[in-house]
Amino acid sequence: QVREWKNEGSKRYMCTGRPGWLTVSLRVGKYKKTHKNIMINLMDVLEVDSERQVVRVEPLVTMGQLTAHLNPMGWTIPVVPELDDLTVGGLIMGTGIESSSHIYGLFQHTCVAYELVLADGSLVRCSPTENSDLFYAVPWSCGTLGFLVAAEIKMIPAKKYIKLHYEPVRGLQKICERFAEESKKKENSFVEGLVYSLDEAVIMTGVLTDEAEPKKINRIGNYYKPWFFKHVEKYLKADRTGIEYIPSRHYYHRHTRSIFWELQDIIPFGNNPIFRYLFGWMAPPKISLLKLTQGETVRKLYEQHHVVQDMLVPVKSLEKSIQTFHADLNVYPLWLCPFILPNNPGMVHPKGDETELYVDIGAYGEPKTKHFEARASMRQMEKFVRSVHGFQMLYADCYMTREEFWDMFDGSLYHKLREQMNCKDAFPEVYDKICKAARH
Repeated sequence: QVREWKNEGSKRYMCTGRPGWLTVSLRVGKYKKTHKNIMINLMDVLEVDSERQVVRVEPLVTMGQLTAHLNPMGWTIPVVPELDDLTVGGLIMGTGIESSSHIYGLFQHTCVAYELVLADGSLVRCSPTENSDLFYAVPWSCGTLGFLVAAEIKMIPAKKYIKLHYEPVRGLQKICERFAEESKKKENSFVEGLVYSLDEAVIMTGVLTDEAEPKKINRIGNYYKPWFFKHVEKYLKADRTGIEYIPSRHYYHRHTRSIFWELQDIIPFGNNPIFRYLFGWMAPPKISLLKLTQGETVRKLYEQHHVVQDMLVPVKSLEKSIQTFHADLNVYPLWLCPFILPNNPGMVHPKGDETELYVDIGAYGEPKTKHFEARASMRQMEKFVRSVHGFQMLYADCYMTREEFWDMFDGSLYHKLREQMNCKDAFPEVYDKICKAARH
């Protein structure tokens, strides 16, 4: 298809032909209508190499599909981003994170090679040792350097359960201290925080295990179970710590049934025990279905009165960040997920030369600040994130100007490769693909 596009005179930019409503981002890309759509229906797990401990997959393989394939074989991947429908391609070209990222980094840091079809129609493989510039430039590039056709991801042995410890913490300073403390411990397989108000949170730490105390097993993924974030809140309300054993796959997809806490806005009675027992098996509705069926008016209302954002900030700025989120958005719960950010080349790396501990703050829901105005409030948030050398996840609405965008991200390697590989006539720049200012 790329060669055909070349023969036709490379008149317009290319993009993947997957319809916008299928993606997990709430944004619907307008460019799909104007660019040449290249169909890439590659959705298979290609090989599981237990010797190298690597799994090779095509870009449309989803997290749900991959864990279902690997778990029975005794394997899993180190970072399993939350929602079942997230694809490998999206997690590499965008980014992905999970509560194990304080050990392994972002999803891209667990990948050992990519295979891409470039603008000239050639197929290349890149890894840290071969075509390394391209390997480091691909993550966060949103498909603007080439089309991903396969990726190799590290595997780790799977265990049956996660022994999860719940700890309610009060006081913002104490929350940030405890969270940073637990995130630095490599013996924690998983670390996650749910912040329910400016000074109340539950910090969860988990360890992989094959043994479980039968009375403490909680299969949180069963359709009739309470939504996970509501279950966690009980520990806060009762002001007690607790330990549970959660089957691994249930843990990996613990926020899937309630789309984190988005479902409470879509089905307000969704966590009612009667509804869960009778209709819980129907939830969650696919994000793609919601996008396909919502009208333009609803979409605009959502954009103005609803926020879905992930901001990645250094852990040392966590307290200041939560205060800013509170002042500008006032959305709770906030999701806290720690990750290490190695100093690799590419768009996203820490300010210094050392690997640094960062935290993803996720705000999903209806802002309760009186003065919330989508564009102005988000621009204020983005400015703050740039000031602490943080990053905004690109699936979300982004209101920065081009200068601000390249102030947040390091474009040196990315622009060099776009020049070298003649991408300029083939793909739009990443900013033009994702930023509101560029698309309106």
